[in-house]
This record gives sequence, structure tokens and C-alpha cells, in this order.
Amino acid sequence: MNPIIAELERENAKKSIDDFMVGDTVDVHVRIIEGEKERIQIFNGVVIARNKGGMNENFTVRRLVSGEGVERVFPLHAPRVEKVEVKRRGRSNRAKLYYLRDRIGKATRLREETRPSRSLAKEKTATGK
Repeated sequence: MNPIIAELERENAKKSIDDFMVGDTVDVHVRIIEGEKERIQIFNGVVIARNKGGMNENFTVRRLVSGEGVERVFPLHAPRVEKVEVKRRGRSNRAKLYYLRDRIGKATRLREETRPSRSLAKEKTATGK
């Protein structure tokens, strides 16, 4: 990769990225500009895909609105995405949960998982426990 492009990516990348995975229920805080006003809108749903690729990393969040499935793709490092809050950890054996598109109601639920956050795991490895 060109060193100039690599340097630009390093400067523009978000420093603190929340630890979330496919299957997690998240609240995505998105900055919306309407005319001259600016506000934060929260889009909550299940992460069904995460496409990793450095600065071009995206994740797809799906939720049901009035019985209709709504999916939205967010660039992880975009300045409009304020933060991603994990509400519930879901257990998944797959990298992409596209099968949830065909399911409705209780069939869309995922088992909850109790896994330590990334910061807690780093502390354990640093202390050697």
C-alpha cells in the first residue's frame, strides 16, 4: 500500500471502536443533518454481517419495523457514526446471519452469550492471569 494512503487512513480511523460481533444487538448512534439542525438518531437491531477491511470496514444491522424488516449498512469509521453501543451479546456460529431475513417473530431470536469485553480480556493477558 502507498505510504501516503496508509498515513491518511491511520489519521482518519477511529481510535476507540466498540467491541461488537455478528449476533449482537446494538444501538448505532448516527448523526443526522436536517437543514441547519443536527441531531443524533439511534438505530437499534441485530448485527447480521460485518465486512472487515481496514478503513473500509462495514457492518449491517437489521431490525423489524411494523412487521417489515429494515437493514442498514454503516461504515465503521464514518464520522456520522457517533458510537455503537452493545445492548445484548448474541451467540452465533456463523459469520453472516442472512438466514434471519427469512424468519419472523420468535424465530429471529439468538441465544445470549456471556463473553468478556475486549478491554477485560486485554487486562487479563497483561497481568498474566
